[in-house]
Amino acid sequence: MSTHLREKINKISEIIERLAFQSTKGTPIIVEGKNDVEVLRKLAFSGEVIAAKTRKSFLALATEIENLDIDEVILLLDFDRRGEEWTKRLTQYLENTNIKANTFFWRELRSLLGRDLKDIEGILSYIQTLRKKTGNSQTIIERELPK
Repeated sequence: MSTHLREKINKISEIIERLAFQSTKGTPIIVEGKNDVEVLRKLAFSGEVIAAKTRKSFLALATEIENLDIDEVILLLDFDRRGEEWTKRLTQYLENTNIKANTFFWRELRSLLGRDLKDIEGILSYIQTLRKKTGNSQTIIERELPK
């Protein structure tokens, strides 16, 4: 069993737990599509998750976020070029409207998964694959993942 893989799954688990906690505190999470929303629900995220692609335009999404009357939103878009572009654009737009665009979780996950995974919707199967490789079913995230 690889110590590196165990460390990686523990880091991913910690980030997901912290992200889920922020979600329960009421901070909305912006993802790209409906499949991303479904994966976060399977990971027991109970707060508001907004799919960006279901909006007609960037401006429609930005306006919807602005109308939520919140101080902060978490951006968790995909790790591909489009996801990076939307993250940058939304961050710039939201900063101009005095809404904090929290990209901490996106940056952390991208640094851990960027070469292996390009989208949020694949994170569940990726974690399950890592669990199988390590043979360790007692990870932090075990409680949250369906078997």
